[in-house]
Amino acid sequence: MSIIAAVIALALQGAPVSAPPPQPQYTPAEADYIARDFEFRSGERMDEVRIHYQTLGRPHRDRRGQIDNVVLLLHGTGGSGRQFLAPQFAGELFGPGQPLDIERYYIVMPDNVGHGRSSKPSDGMHMRFPRYDYDDMVALQHQLLTQGLRARRARLILGTSMGCMHAFVWGETYPDFAQALMPLACEPIEIAGLNRMWRQLIIDGIQNDPAWNGGEYSAQPAQGLSVRKLADVQSLGQS
Repeated sequence: MSIIAAVIALALQGAPVSAPPPQPQYTPAEADYIARDFEFRSGERMDEVRIHYQTLGRPHRDRRGQIDNVVLLLHGTGGSGRQFLAPQFAGELFGPGQPLDIERYYIVMPDNVGHGRSSKPSDGMHMRFPRYDYDDMVALQHQLLTQGLRARRARLILGTSMGCMHAFVWGETYPDFAQALMPLACEPIEIAGLNRMWRQLIIDGIQNDPAWNGGEYSAQPAQGLSVRKLADVQSLGQS
């Protein structure tokens, strides 16, 4: 059993975890939630913000009719909710008797704003897209759960990398919403040092590519994106 699976089992105090079946395949339900007239922390507004999401399992309701088995899974920077369907996640988490058995839990996997099939600058607005931060992303997740899915509580919020930071924001902004938070692969401190340097190098590389055209690019700025790939390789070598 993986370390992640063991820790989730402890957090949920569920049944013992059985060995995962080989290469499980899960077909999630998919939908879009539309947040209307959404105001970002920057003060900018959008008439509609689309949040694409996928779900596994079914909602269960308690005696008061409230959904009581929601598990929110939050992806990292540049990812999407689909990453949790990869065997290294799904094969350890979603099967019978596993920590997030979909016969027991209602798994919600959103594509956060700026990612996947949710609203993002590359849809056409480019640099006119409102500036957004983790607080905006969590506010949209909260709307998805409370207004889109009509859930008032979550059993667990699990996030990796950027999603890990989102879990900390959830704990501060909506402290009574989730019974358990599981932040993975981040720290609750400001980005600094080599991490910040590589991020700035990536930004500078893209913005200095003539194809960027001040953000009004007609094709992906390949030269600038190659700097990003180099930075990714270098940062892995430093880890």
